[in-house]
Amino acid sequence: MIADESQSAPPTAILFAGTSTTVPYPGRLVGLRNSADVKTLAWVFAMPVFVGIQYARPELVPYLSPVSCYLALAAGIFAHNHNHCPTFETKRGNQLFGMVLSIFYGYPTFAWVPTHNLNHHKFVNRAGDATITWRHTNKHNWLVASTYFFVSSYWQSDPIKDYIRKARDKNPKLYRTIIQQYAVWIGSVVALLATGIALHGVKTGLFVWLLATALPSFYALWTIMLFNYIQHVHTDPWSKHDHSRNFTGKFMNFFLFNNGFHGVHHENPGAHWSTLPAYFAKVEAEITPELKQSNVLLYFIKTYFLALFMPRFESKQLGRAPFEPPTGEKVDLTTAEVMAAESGTNAAMV
Repeated sequence: MIADESQSAPPTAILFAGTSTTVPYPGRLVGLRNSADVKTLAWVFAMPVFVGIQYARPELVPYLSPVSCYLALAAGIFAHNHNHCPTFETKRGNQLFGMVLSIFYGYPTFAWVPTHNLNHHKFVNRAGDATITWRHTNKHNWLVASTYFFVSSYWQSDPIKDYIRKARDKNPKLYRTIIQQYAVWIGSVVALLATGIALHGVKTGLFVWLLATALPSFYALWTIMLFNYIQHVHTDPWSKHDHSRNFTGKFMNFFLFNNGFHGVHHENPGAHWSTLPAYFAKVEAEITPELKQSNVLLYFIKTYFLALFMPRFESKQLGRAPFEPPTGEKVDLTTAEVMAAESGTNAAMV
């Protein structure tokens, strides 16, 4: 069974895992904990720029909306990274960064903590995980993959509500941060919609708002969950290293900030995203070859198109299925309760 690193290492070891001891300018100037996050900030600064251009020049929206979709996805990845390994040295800086990401990701970023840090990392696609890939079927095809977002969103709502309730009762500072993120997120949605209408009228304003902000947010949420699905479906959650599917292509990992090295992220959840290729190199020889895909696009073509005509490309369960515990007990699909109103696996954000 995969160990929960939050229980096997002291909090300070997890907090600083994979971070730089010295951060050169310009990173130190803005309070970054790791110099690699200069790249993160460059992407974040691009987010309002591309949105602003679309609001100023609606005729460019069809061309720039795809860029905003990618940047919204990047905001989701940054939110994930940030909740595992905080970006800034100060709590205030981390809280403000979480609020900024909430605007462009399309949902308050605290939600990663109960659904991902406290739940998914503990159960890793086994019973109790709100994001299990096999809740209704263990088949892996385009229909199941494309609708996974709606199933997973529904089941993730319970740990989010539980987390908010416990924060309200036990951790007032955390609860205030949650409320602030919701206020910033909802306020930004209303403000961006109102701005579009004020600048361009109802018809064009709605068009700009939908394609420049609303569509990118939905795309980010849907794609983040799709990534989680393909990284775990038909893997072996009882294995030391075969619990996740990895995508090792340099092009993808440059633009997705090493999100493809998912297995070693689970094994080193506090490690900074920039260190994941090095962690992967240490265990690569121990990972089943089918779980090391070099090209994510080719994987999609084989799995969701070629498999329709050529059975050899069909996705198959590797190793022990998640619903077959080694101890033989009956699995319970009830999502595990969030045990505490805290950040859980990795660094506390407030």
